[in-house]
Amino acid sequence: MTGRPSAAGPAPIPAPIFSPFLALPFALLAALVPAGQSRAAPVEVTDDAGARIALPAPAQRIISLAPDITELLYDAGAGGQVVGASDFSDHPAQARELPRVSRAQAIDLERIAALHPDLIITWGSGYPAPAQEALRRLGIPVYVHEPSSLESIATTIERLGQLAGSAEAQETAAAVRARVVSLRERYGARAPVRVFFQIWSDPIMTISGRHIISEGLRACGAVNVFADLGPVAATVSEESVIARDPQFILASAPGGHESGELQRWRRHPSMQAVAHGRLLPVDSDRIDRATPRMLESMARVCEAIDTVRSAGP
Repeated sequence: MTGRPSAAGPAPIPAPIFSPFLALPFALLAALVPAGQSRAAPVEVTDDAGARIALPAPAQRIISLAPDITELLYDAGAGGQVVGASDFSDHPAQARELPRVSRAQAIDLERIAALHPDLIITWGSGYPAPAQEALRRLGIPVYVHEPSSLESIATTIERLGQLAGSAEAQETAAAVRARVVSLRERYGARAPVRVFFQIWSDPIMTISGRHIISEGLRACGAVNVFADLGPVAATVSEESVIARDPQFILASAPGGHESGELQRWRRHPSMQAVAHGRLLPVDSDRIDRATPRMLESMARVCEAIDTVRSAGP
């Protein structure tokens, strides 16, 4: 997940919304959950922060605090148990009707408590520490999601399926792993193509080798020209991109339709990518979210990179 800063740069961090429910013990909140919920065997998983999440029974009322988390819950067969989601949770279509409980980096704790969840899935690096701490003070189990590899898409689907009691998740996770293996076997050992991946245009932002998209590029047999950056995502200068002279430029764009994201590079015909017309917008909602749809998008990226490879320098 890369986030979507505003055209004026990264948005300021709103203050978390605190709630009188923070004072309520979890036992009292749990008592507010509708009666008649079926009892099942306890479930236990380890989240991406290394914490043990144990539930007395599969979760029936789940809060999602990121669009890709919402999508993964539906992929895991647990969409019917999601009772609240973050802004921009728009896939699948039914997710658009869910009550909104967070936006940007602010969490509406009062609204979350009023929905009586028995599990919250949060994005580890998506919210400031005070907001995360306030979330935990609700006394509701919190699973931290922080995708780090292509395989983590499958692992997360499996874990969410366990937490929600969905057998469907195992089959979906197996299909994801097969897709990852297929991409690597088909493209991974081919001649390298040097790629610049732009996740934002003003300021210019890209990804380091630690980002999950960069791993996807490696599966395509590509080399991220900014793999050596320290942060997972960072701002770079126009001059530094020109100096690294990529053979191919990819840019995140809403819906995969360019609306100026690549225009600045066309002013530099000395760059290899520009001289040969190798600039491609990629659907930001697909490529930026660590879900099975990311792998579908990455397969198309691999095909495009292979076209560049076949054409030669």
